[in-house]
Amino acid sequence: MLLKRKHGEEHPYWPAGPFKIRLPFIHYRWELAETVQGMVMFVVGMAMIPLLQKYLGLPYDVALAYVVICGIGFMLPNLLGVPFVPGWITPAIPVVLLFIGDFEPGPEAIKALVALQLVVTAVFLFMGVTRLGSKLVNSIPDSIKAGILLGAGIAAISGEIVDGGRLNSTPISLGIGGLITAYVLFSLSFRGWVEKHRWAKTIAGYGMVPGMLIAMAIGWSVGEYPLPEIEMGISTPNFAAIWDYLPFTIGMPGIDLFLAAIPTAIIAYIIAFGDIIVGQSLLSRVDHLRPDEKIEVDVDRVHLVTGLRNLMHSFFAPYPGLAGPLFTGVMATIAERYRYGRGAMDTIYSGAGVFWIVGFIALFILPLITLFKPVLPIALSITLIITGYLCIAVAVEQIESATSMGVAGIMGVVLSVHGAAWGLGVGLVLYFLIEHRTKNAAKDEEAIHVEEDATSVD
Repeated sequence: MLLKRKHGEEHPYWPAGPFKIRLPFIHYRWELAETVQGMVMFVVGMAMIPLLQKYLGLPYDVALAYVVICGIGFMLPNLLGVPFVPGWITPAIPVVLLFIGDFEPGPEAIKALVALQLVVTAVFLFMGVTRLGSKLVNSIPDSIKAGILLGAGIAAISGEIVDGGRLNSTPISLGIGGLITAYVLFSLSFRGWVEKHRWAKTIAGYGMVPGMLIAMAIGWSVGEYPLPEIEMGISTPNFAAIWDYLPFTIGMPGIDLFLAAIPTAIIAYIIAFGDIIVGQSLLSRVDHLRPDEKIEVDVDRVHLVTGLRNLMHSFFAPYPGLAGPLFTGVMATIAERYRYGRGAMDTIYSGAGVFWIVGFIALFILPLITLFKPVLPIALSITLIITGYLCIAVAVEQIESATSMGVAGIMGVVLSVHGAAWGLGVGLVLYFLIEHRTKNAAKDEEAIHVEEDATSVD
């Protein structure tokens, strides 16, 4: 029996301490549009496999087991009362790769990643329990936040376009697919079509899916990617062999790795908190259009759930993407469909919940996995390119002056080339040497002008 929501109230749930449990077919209905999206977009989760193989030295079947564990983590936020579609801390991926790239693939790199993910876990849980998250992030200068986003955006895009990058080696499929995806998600002209034409609204409702499918089709047709060898049956992630690649077997990281991971963890947290703000903004845009449901976004609960997901990854599937609070592209798509009323989407939890449940189920459908296996790099590349665009766009919005732009720009370049520790260090030095002193000078100059005006009046 589906529990019904009274008009204007919060959607029904089972209370469980700081969490609010909601289950499909009990608390919310099944959504067809998110089923279709999940059957395609699960390939983004699968796209982590090449990174797991390259940087951690995992065999394919073990990497697939890591992805299944990640899929469990993707379902947790909606189950526990968070109305977001979760994802990785995607803008931090290039920074994380810079960190673990200094270690030999295998036990050394895995230990480094475990150390990083445990520090990220500690930060999220501490901020969630003490409720200090928003206060800390709001105290960071805008130019430093912008520098972090610029660095992440530059690293994400430059990693794709440099010699040896995927865009450089497969320019036709990724170029066209990336442009189509960006046009559907960000173009002002396409947004005008959405308001006027039903077909455009339908395409927009599927977010990144059209661009990815077109890129994959082009990649196969022009020979940039091999044709799939489709197999029938159920996939078999190697959970038995996974223990050879976990800290229980290879050992825990030393204190030196924990200390080395702190700058990268701080950057990852700041980016992730920015994702929380973006998620709140996406929901606030449509919440007032749906007086039938009261949506609660508890930032402390988001911190706790994200911390628990990172803790799970630390011991059972250390992940270069880390565990983040928001899959921005999909969340924007679901929020857009939610605005059209209860007939389109009964509750925000039904859209967000069904998406990753279907994505998890798809991980065991061997025909789907073997269909998309040759083109996994496309999903990762388009995700990183779109993330890079968003990071740079949001970073520019943080900037108020040319001085701040200079600090953020230099910090971003250093961060993208030399990693988190150097990026943060250079950013802070530049801020206190240039921007902070400039602001004080401006205050003194303003005080002088005020005093002169008062003297002239007298």
